[in-house]
Amino acid sequence: MKKNKPETLCVHEGQIKDPLYNGAVSPLYMATAYSYKKGDMYPRYFNTPNQVGLSKKISSLENAEESLVFGSGMAAISTTLLSFLSSGDHVIFQPDLYGGTRNFATEHLNTYGIEYSFADSINLNDFSSQIKSNTKVIYVETPSNPLMKIIDLKGISELAKDNNIITIIDNTFASPVNQNPISLGIDIVIHSATKYLGGHSDILAGSVSSSKKNMESVFSVGKSLGGNLSDYTVWLLERSLKTLFVRVEKQNKNANELAKHLQNHECIEKVFYPGLENSIYYNLAKNQMKDFTGMLSFEINKNISREIFENSLNLIQPAISLAGVESTINVPYLTSHKWLPKEEKRKQGISVNLVRFSVGIEDVEDLKRDLNQALKKASNEG
Repeated sequence: MKKNKPETLCVHEGQIKDPLYNGAVSPLYMATAYSYKKGDMYPRYFNTPNQVGLSKKISSLENAEESLVFGSGMAAISTTLLSFLSSGDHVIFQPDLYGGTRNFATEHLNTYGIEYSFADSINLNDFSSQIKSNTKVIYVETPSNPLMKIIDLKGISELAKDNNIITIIDNTFASPVNQNPISLGIDIVIHSATKYLGGHSDILAGSVSSSKKNMESVFSVGKSLGGNLSDYTVWLLERSLKTLFVRVEKQNKNANELAKHLQNHECIEKVFYPGLENSIYYNLAKNQMKDFTGMLSFEINKNISREIFENSLNLIQPAISLAGVESTINVPYLTSHKWLPKEEKRKQGISVNLVRFSVGIEDVEDLKRDLNQALKKASNEG
């Protein structure tokens, strides 16, 4: 039987039938106590009806055999790393990571006796040079947060397979709409479902997708750490996924147009977006992604007040999270990457004038007008 298109899978896959009233949406099962005579159904075991239905939907979108949903993106990340790393093992991370992931590595992995290192760059040779006899995992994210760097996923996959290493990717910035890493050879895909999968800035969640064998390892650790997602939030996330393609395609389109607009603005020093044809990542992104995502970053000229710019925006809101239907901005130096040492921020190119822009689904001309008036005010008063 031919598999349905992703747009259809978003709406229908994993939906629970309502045998009592034949409702059009999945019923919500809030129980934490189920009859043991019908199996070990329990929320912490990731196997309640809504959890199973949602996991099936996410698996279908990521071309995975199985998935599990967690209480946050960091719950998904930490559980997955601890599922494949033990005392004496070694993991390689790309140099520029989401701040929470980097903090987990630098503050907690040594506690478990796990070695870690960061590649000097995202070039394959720099990952290869870090491989040791005890290397078990290579962990990447692409596009990266916040500088939108693109890693060669097929290259990483081939390098890892040649050395019997498991590959893990944080696919949050791309979403399944724009990128399917398993199809490119990556073993395990993680999402902060708080972002594009949830899409409405009202859900905290995470997901892990992989082969049945790999997910058995994740389940084994996950059921003990207790990072499962509440069934009510599971139900909300399943609802949100029904509009994933509609939302993300609009965000992609808006971001592409706004990146070009900002690139030509006199107040902007640089725009970081792989969809720009002058980006060094354009060809690679075009080859391994279906579209270029709704995220971008830009650096405001040093002689212009970033704070006045932020405070002058009307539609675009300052916010810690991202990928909701509303447009938001964020200063990684002060938020997602604030725990990085100053020297590391400088090395990565994360300055106080760098703004991460999560583009929403509003009319793009309204967003341009909001950016223009805020930049003009910041230029005049800065």
